[in-house]
Amino acid sequence: MSTMTYKINPMPAPIATEKLDRLAKLETATIGHFYHFGFADPGISPVLRGKTVAATVATLAIPGLDSTLLHHCLSQVGPGYFLAVDRLGDRKYACWGGGVTRMAAMMKLDGGCVDGPHTDTLEIEEQEFPMWSRGASPVTTRLYNSGGGFNVPVSIGGAAVLPGYAVLADDCGVLFIAPEDLDEVLALGEEKTAKGAVNEQKVTEGTHLGALSGATAMVAAKLEG
Repeated sequence: MSTMTYKINPMPAPIATEKLDRLAKLETATIGHFYHFGFADPGISPVLRGKTVAATVATLAIPGLDSTLLHHCLSQVGPGYFLAVDRLGDRKYACWGGGVTRMAAMMKLDGGCVDGPHTDTLEIEEQEFPMWSRGASPVTTRLYNSGGGFNVPVSIGGAAVLPGYAVLADDCGVLFIAPEDLDEVLALGEEKTAKGAVNEQKVTEGTHLGALSGATAMVAAKLEG
């Protein structure tokens, strides 16, 4: 077998804990108001509601029916990391199920996502493991030893992802952030979150949303014109 069948790179350097702690206090939907890169397709959704993960990304690319490299590389991951799995276009075969979840939890992986289906939903729920996928499938992968890549560039739901990116995953979806963008995203996200809290309080106290956002004035101007 060619040595090019597998491409295995070291784990990326972890992002500073202080930055990840700040990121975890934000919402993907808040960042979605101003940032335009790194959002996975909405078809990749949480298996469990109410989970938020902010971590450093490790990546994996494995072909349709084969999960050999996933089993092997779970031994390399650990706390502070999130495993993003590119299924190279496959939407039928589930590579991530109860056994993979148990191993990932044992390694204290913060969470994971698959650009494809998962299986064993109840086992994932029982282990309360933060997981995002395109839904459940009863058809699983096998150990065919056909190859793949670990910590290589991948595509997750249309988002280009490199190992070492930051990830924020919550009930609204999965967002990957390039390290060079992270400081600005954090600052703008925190600013928008603070403004949002003020506006929410105003609406609670009786201010109409159209008046607050300016939408009502815009409509009135059009009608008068």
